[in-house]
Amino acid sequence: MEETLSLQEIAGIIKKRLWIIIILTIISIGISAGISYYVLTPIYQAQTQILVNQNSSSEDVYSWQTTETDLRLINTYHVIITSPVILTPVIETLNLNLTPAQLTSKISITNENDSKVVNINVEDGNPSMAVDISNTVAEVFKEKIPQLMSVDNISILSAAKLSENPIPIKPNKMLNIAIGSLIGLMF
Repeated sequence: MEETLSLQEIAGIIKKRLWIIIILTIISIGISAGISYYVLTPIYQAQTQILVNQNSSSEDVYSWQTTETDLRLINTYHVIITSPVILTPVIETLNLNLTPAQLTSKISITNENDSKVVNINVEDGNPSMAVDISNTVAEVFKEKIPQLMSVDNISILSAAKLSENPIPIKPNKMLNIAIGSLIGLMF
C-alpha cells in the first residue's frame, strides 16, 4: 500500500528536525567560506587592447573589402598570439618557468563583433605577473607580426595596469558561500 504525507506532516517533520537543518547549513557555510577564503588561490586578470590593420594604400583604407578582410583575419591573430612564436619570447623576456602550452592556458583572446580591436586577457595568481604577461604578449606580437604577415599598423590602445588594490576575479567567494548554504539545506 502506498503511504502519502500531507503538508502538515511534512511541516511537523521539518519543525521536529529544524535544529539539524540549521546546524548542517551553518557547517556547510563555514566549510565553503573556509575553502573560498583560505584554500582556493585568488586569480587576477589583466587586459591589454591592441588594434591591428593590414598594409594598404591610402585609397583603400576605408574600403569595405579591406575592413572585411581585417575582420576575418582576427581569428588568425588569435592563433598567432597564442602560438610559440609569440609566447616563447614572452617566456624568455619575463624569465617564466612555464612552457608555451602552460602560458597559453593563462591567455584568452577576445574581440567585439565587427571590431578590429583585439583584447589580450591574462589570468594569473599574481596580479603584477598578469599585467606583465599581458603587456609583454602585446609588445612581442607588435614586434613579430610584420615578419609573419603583411600588417604594418599595430597599435596598443590600452596597456594593462596594476591597480593599488587588485580584486581577484576568481573564486567568487559569495557565490561559493551561497552554494554551500544551499547544500547544507539540502542535507
